[in-house]
Amino acid sequence: MSDIQSNGFKRVWFITGASRGLGALIAQAALADGNAVVAAGRNADAIRERLGDSPALLPVALDVTNESQAKAAVQAAVDKFGRIDVLINNAGFGLLGAVEESTDADVRRMYDTNVFGLLNITRAVLPVMRAQRAGHVVNMSSVGGYRSAAGFGAYCSTKFAVEGLTEALHAELKPLGIHATVVEPGYFRTDFLDASSLAIAKDIIADYDDTSGNVRRRAVDMNHNQPGDPEKLASAMVQLIDAPTPPLRLPLGSDTLKAIAEKNAFVTQETQTWQTLSASTDFAA
Repeated sequence: MSDIQSNGFKRVWFITGASRGLGALIAQAALADGNAVVAAGRNADAIRERLGDSPALLPVALDVTNESQAKAAVQAAVDKFGRIDVLINNAGFGLLGAVEESTDADVRRMYDTNVFGLLNITRAVLPVMRAQRAGHVVNMSSVGGYRSAAGFGAYCSTKFAVEGLTEALHAELKPLGIHATVVEPGYFRTDFLDASSLAIAKDIIADYDDTSGNVRRRAVDMNHNQPGDPEKLASAMVQLIDAPTPPLRLPLGSDTLKAIAEKNAFVTQETQTWQTLSASTDFAA
């Protein structure tokens, strides 16, 4: 997909959650690379204010939890640019609290955006990519999509779902000439830990003070002091899309690499410890 398309742009990107944070930075990097960008968010005016006016930019108002809006936004993209080459499912938010502290309403609202919203957009875009027999679906996960942790259990569960969906998409879409990648950022210096992106469980249970409570306190200190550079992440996304054979998984940040290595080592050790019992459940040969 490296050739300039007939519309004069390198590729056409469709990015959700593009009004601020990583979504806006990815949109800026894609535009600077000569791509057209359909920048989707709840407030199209905020997108225009952040990204400016350009023939290569189509701001669209989109609530990813609304399936009819998803279909309309995809149709608007095709009407303007003729195709969609890259889908970046970036819209989402977090929830900080122990699993027991996380209310049904908060968890369902998060799933509506992080999982069901992602599915709405993906189902709307895939018919376009299948007709092209080309495209790249990129789902933004997290270090928490590979390794869960106290205080972020409900949030991590949404990202575990994104990982599972992407693995299946990778297998289903590869024969059709379409790539699927799940991106796993660690802690990047964005507003993710602000109230605009992270809900905090209100019902605090004292028994979890040493676990989720400690994470809650650390999050305050870490906010806007995270080790990852968001502009470098945006640049990495362009490099990912340019890769001739993109990976199924792309961890971003040394903290994610460390977390993956530690989890893999733990799983290997635990599997070896319990392998006799695990294997004993087969029918006798």
